[in-house]
Amino acid sequence: MEPTHIVKTPGVCGGKACIRGHRVRVMDIVVWHEMRNYSAEEIIAMFPGITLADVYAALTYYFDNRQEIEADFAQNDALAQELMKEYPSKLPGKRSA
Repeated sequence: MEPTHIVKTPGVCGGKACIRGHRVRVMDIVVWHEMRNYSAEEIIAMFPGITLADVYAALTYYFDNRQEIEADFAQNDALAQELMKEYPSKLPGKRSA
């Protein structure tokens, strides 16, 4: 039986679902493919060693575990909001949330 393409390892990428052997999270693939409209071929061109099967496995994982990945996005957004409050921009014209 072939090992899975997607793993969750404590201490690696915050324990988030990643492509086996890489620090590329499923949520990264989702952003590039679903939100930025990169093709699977464009994604693998950005990351030597990642295969089409890895990209499609990440997308399959997302669609099978949408609540988990959406919760990861929400957690990242909440952290970003907290950091913007604690460390506001010093650039003129930039406002923190």
